[in-house]
Amino acid sequence: MSDSNQQPRRRIMPARRLTLLGSAAVIGSAIALSGPLGYGRLIDQAWAAAPSQGEQGPTGFADLVAKVRPAVISVRVSVDEGDETDMLGPNGEPSMQGTPFEKFFRQYGFADGPQGKMRRHQMITGVGSGFFISADGYAVTNNHVVDHAKSVEVTTDDGKSYTAKVIGTDPKTDVALIKVEGKSDFTYVNLDSKTPRVGDWVVAVGNPYGLGGTVTAGIVSAEGRELSSSPYDNYIQIDAPINKGNSGGPTFDTNGNVIGVNTAIYSPTGGSVGIGFDIPAPTVKMIVAQLKDKGVVTRGWLGVQVQPVTAGIAEGLGMKNAAGALVDEAKPDTPAAKAGIEPGDVVTAVNGEAIKDSRALAGRISAMAPGSSAKLDILRKGESRTIAVTLATMPNQQEKQASSDDHGSGSARGVPHLGLSVAPAEDVAGAGNKGVVVTTVDPDGPAAEHGVQSGDVILDVGGRTVGTVAELRDALSEARSAGKRDVLMRVKSAANTHFVAVPIG
Repeated sequence: MSDSNQQPRRRIMPARRLTLLGSAAVIGSAIALSGPLGYGRLIDQAWAAAPSQGEQGPTGFADLVAKVRPAVISVRVSVDEGDETDMLGPNGEPSMQGTPFEKFFRQYGFADGPQGKMRRHQMITGVGSGFFISADGYAVTNNHVVDHAKSVEVTTDDGKSYTAKVIGTDPKTDVALIKVEGKSDFTYVNLDSKTPRVGDWVVAVGNPYGLGGTVTAGIVSAEGRELSSSPYDNYIQIDAPINKGNSGGPTFDTNGNVIGVNTAIYSPTGGSVGIGFDIPAPTVKMIVAQLKDKGVVTRGWLGVQVQPVTAGIAEGLGMKNAAGALVDEAKPDTPAAKAGIEPGDVVTAVNGEAIKDSRALAGRISAMAPGSSAKLDILRKGESRTIAVTLATMPNQQEKQASSDDHGSGSARGVPHLGLSVAPAEDVAGAGNKGVVVTTVDPDGPAAEHGVQSGDVILDVGGRTVGTVAELRDALSEARSAGKRDVLMRVKSAANTHFVAVPIG
C-alpha cells in the first residue's frame, strides 16, 4: 500500500502506520548493527555459553530453513476491478476494506486507507505469501491477499507454478484457505497449538516485494497485541524483519512449527522497522478447520454488549480486582437475555476459564460452536452466581441502534457534583421514557472528563434506576454515604449502552 502524507491523529507516534503486507514496487535496504554492544555480539556471547544446540537453541538456522522452505509459496492474484473500485491500492497492494484493519485506518484519520480508484476493466496483479498445511495442496494465506481474486497462482520454492482456488476466507481474522489440485506430495508444515513465549526465537519466511523466497530471524517481542481491528485481536508481535509481500507467510519456531501467520507491520514507510504482527497459529488452526469443512466460519454468539472493568468501575461495583467483562446491555431475544443476564453483571469466567476482559469474553464465546452450552460465572451486585446459556450463531452484521439527535429543550436541572444538567427522558422529544437526558455538560467537570456528552441518557446510577432529577441526586447521595469515591452510571449514547465510572468524592 502507498503511504499518505496525512499525519495520524491522537496519541499514535508521528509517521507510524499499520500496513498490510501486500505487494509493493520498491525495495528497501537493510541496516546492520555494529559496535561492542551490537546485536550480533550479544547473540554470540549468549550462544557461546550454550552447552549444546539441542539444549539451548541452534547456532544457526540453515537446517531449519532447509526443512521448512519447500512448504512456503508465493501467491500471485489477478483482480479484474470491473467498475471503479477501491479493492486495490495504486501499487497493486490489497486495500484495508473488508479486512480487520479498516477500522484502524479510519480511527487515525485515513477514511478509506491509502488507496485510490482504479480504471475500469484493468487487470491488477498482487503478490503475497502462503504455505502448505497438507500434502494434497491445502495452503494458508491472508484474506486480504486473495480477496476479490479472479485467479490465484502459487509458485513453490523449486520454481514450479500451479493454479489454486479459494476454498474460503474469514475477513474478521484475515485468514484464507486455498487449494492446489492434482498433486498429493507437496511438502507441508504443521500449525503449532501452543502460544510462543516472549523472547523465543522465530524465523519468518515469505516473498517480500515479489523477490521470491526470503528468510529473516528475530524473537517474539510481545503477545496478545490489540490493533483495534476486530473483537478478536490477539496478535503476536515479532521483530523478525517482514515487508510487503510477506502477507500470509509463516513464522516458525526453532522446531519448524508454524507459530503465526504474517499479516501486518507497523511502519513509517511500509518497510520493516522490526514491528510485525502475526495471527497466532491456534487461531489459524481453528479457522482453517471450519473453512475446509464448510467454506465459511460460524461463531458462537451471546448477544451482549460488554466493556472492560476499569479500576474506577471496579471501585463502583465494590470489586477487589479490575477484571472481567461488564455487561452494558443484553440485546432482546438473544441467548444472553433469555438466560437472564442483566446490565451490570460482570462475567468473570466461561466454563471455568477466567475472563480477563471484554475482548477475552468475545474470543472465548466466538470460539465455541453455535448451539453449544456455556456456563458463565458472573458477579451481580456483589454476589457470585452461575448462569447456563445456549449460544446462537453470530449474525453477519449487528444492527445498530438508532437514536435521535433532537432532544428538545425540556425542563433541565443541574447536578453540580457531576458537572452536568439533566431532564427526565419523558420530557425530551425523541429520548424515550426511561432515564434522564443530559442536556448540558460542563467541559471542565468530571462527567465530561469521563466521556459523558450532551444527549446521553443516564439509565441508572450505582445500580439504581433513575427517571427524575431527584432520583439521580438520591442515588449520588447514597453512593457518597457508602464511602464510594466513584459512582457507576449506565449511559445510553447514540449507538450503544455502556457504563461510566465518574468520581463523586
